Amino acid sequence: MKESILVINCGSSSLKFAILANAGQDTLVEGIADRLGSDESSITFKYDGQKSQIPLKDSSHKNAVTHIKQWLNEHPAIESTLVGIGHRVVHGGETFSQSVLINQDVIDGIKDCAQFAPLHNPAHTKGIEIAFELFSGLPQVAVFDTAFHQTLTPEQYLYPIPMHFYREHHFRKYGFHGTSFRYISQKLAQVAKGSDQQGVLVAHLGNGASTCAIHHGQSSDTSMGITPLEGLMMGTRSGSLDPSLLSFISQAENISADEALEILYKKSGLLGVSERSNDCRTLEEAMDSGDQKAKLALDMFAARTAKHLVSVAITLDSIDHLVFTGGIGENSHYVRRTICHYLKAFNIRIDSTLNDNAPRGEIANISSTDSKTDVWIIPTNEEFMIALDTIRLIQH
Repeated sequence: MKESILVINCGSSSLKFAILANAGQDTLVEGIADRLGSDESSITFKYDGQKSQIPLKDSSHKNAVTHIKQWLNEHPAIESTLVGIGHRVVHGGETFSQSVLINQDVIDGIKDCAQFAPLHNPAHTKGIEIAFELFSGLPQVAVFDTAFHQTLTPEQYLYPIPMHFYREHHFRKYGFHGTSFRYISQKLAQVAKGSDQQGVLVAHLGNGASTCAIHHGQSSDTSMGITPLEGLMMGTRSGSLDPSLLSFISQAENISADEALEILYKKSGLLGVSERSNDCRTLEEAMDSGDQKAKLALDMFAARTAKHLVSVAITLDSIDHLVFTGGIGENSHYVRRTICHYLKAFNIRIDSTLNDNAPRGEIANISSTDSKTDVWIIPTNEEFMIALDTIRLIQH
């Protein structure tokens, strides 16, 4: 068995993990520790086609990583191949424009960026520190969601607010899903030769959703901002809206601005409009059985995605490729069709038969013959990118 990498994605109440071998090509084991910090916490391992779930009496992040270590102790053939650990980190601010080997300075830098990602970055540093404790001697790498967007120009990343807020506090657009967008850009270059010299639009659509324009292989604009709240309507997030709404909501409900912000983060988007669910599959089933609110939520989601695709496209010379990725982008033919309907003025058209019958989990070109833009479905693989970056950096 080739050298393997443990990939850890530590969230505020969950910890996803995978062990990848053969330069990230093969997933040996994967799983998730869910509902951390609660009484119903558990960890699931998926190995050799079998799933096993273990309840966690101690529902801490440390105990979750301890269980991964114990699992490895019980599978020495895999443990002996482990050469490094790669961590997904949501926010790298302006400090990190690429993946880095982790030392104390890097941990301090991630902590400094926590003001912009108060739920995620503290969880990441916790995961990193626990991994150093339990896997002492193994090199570790941080891969940042924001790093790919550090190529944006000031006119794209600055907010039109007094400049001292940027100078003194680094308030600016950072963008997210960068590891996914970087993967898609590289994968597209393999299947569409020359696309790394062209204009590419990507819609990463899941419970969190964003768009990105990629000009000659580099991010030139993206829809998310200083936090993942800006841009598209999402599963539970409102996306961009008139900022005055915060004040209106807090006055109408007699709540604080922070509580109003919580509504925009956790009770809006597909969930807020449908009043049913934030899950696209649930809403499509409801729509098919006549639920008009479910249809409205999906159509609003599609319209706003189209709007933000066009918005970021102003940084391109031409729109040569449009790629759908993420759970919704890869699997919802209804959402893809509706988005492309909204883009008809730009001569972006799909073949409905190819779209409706696209095989799950595979790369597909779903453009119609008269489309000026090639339209693709490409499944994303952030764990693969994290594993590759980790291998590259530890072999330096």
